[in-house]
Amino acid sequence: MKLIIQIPAWNEEACLGRTLDSLPAEMEGFAEVGLQVVDDGSTDRTAEIAREHGAKVVRLPIHRGLAVAFATGLQAAVDDGADVIVNTDADGQYDPRDIATLVAPILSGEAQMVIGDRQVENLSRFSTVKKLLQKLGSWVVRKLSRTNVKDATSGFRAITRKTALKLHVFTRFTYTLETILQAGEAGLNVVSVPIRSASEEQRPSRLFKSNLGYVLRSLESLARIVVLYNPLRIFLRFGAVPFALGTALLLRFLWFYFTGANPAGHVQSLLLAVILIVVGVQIWVVGIVADLIAVNRRLLEEAVERARDRRPPSVLP
Repeated sequence: MKLIIQIPAWNEEACLGRTLDSLPAEMEGFAEVGLQVVDDGSTDRTAEIAREHGAKVVRLPIHRGLAVAFATGLQAAVDDGADVIVNTDADGQYDPRDIATLVAPILSGEAQMVIGDRQVENLSRFSTVKKLLQKLGSWVVRKLSRTNVKDATSGFRAITRKTALKLHVFTRFTYTLETILQAGEAGLNVVSVPIRSASEEQRPSRLFKSNLGYVLRSLESLARIVVLYNPLRIFLRFGAVPFALGTALLLRFLWFYFTGANPAGHVQSLLLAVILIVVGVQIWVVGIVADLIAVNRRLLEEAVERARDRRPPSVLP
């Protein structure tokens, strides 16, 4: 089997060489280990350094963002015959010795996606606010994806070839949350394993300038992917609110009308009840239509998955 270690990189000439030199050249369970750098439109010597250190370079002509670089790298790795793909960062924040830990659940057949748990509560480089946001975000992702992921924003992860073929990244912000939700919707087994991470920040984050900005962008990504893949559940719940309120107002009106307490009054309640019930039903209809579209999209994704896979299936799930 073949393992490809992938690094999305954008203007990383300062640290990329050191990171590549630290990666393993061989790994138990694999006959071949390859290195791949996805150059996200860098304007420095990122691509040249990657080649100098023995990595294959997949180059994007312009800067497209981390999510696009990640997805482009997955397809390139699949085309290159990868059975398992490990994604890590160019700044060396993840310990390469933990790659063996990442791939172990895949080799044993326990999982199709493995995510490294940085144990953020122990990271001194994270502020208290950031730790709380990380824990809260991971809890939300666990609930939405119905997985047991402990560190949802960790970029240190291993996935099988078949899983890579199933993933479709829609955002340009970050792939971390979106791919977990997709894996959960696809019924894939996603597990977490503890890993080591640098105690000091290697460089300032390029994804966001503030915690608030990161939270807002993450919520946007979560909302989009949930509505894309499970719209009926969302629209049924939203539609139930005005429908229930309208039903309560209608029952209130009928109570006063039939008991004769005030048969001529409360017409406003009747009108509002009708409006709320109609709104609720309309939201449900939109949900049904969106669900039909989602079913059609899944069929298209299965067709795309078969088209993207250009070799006989491997033994891994």
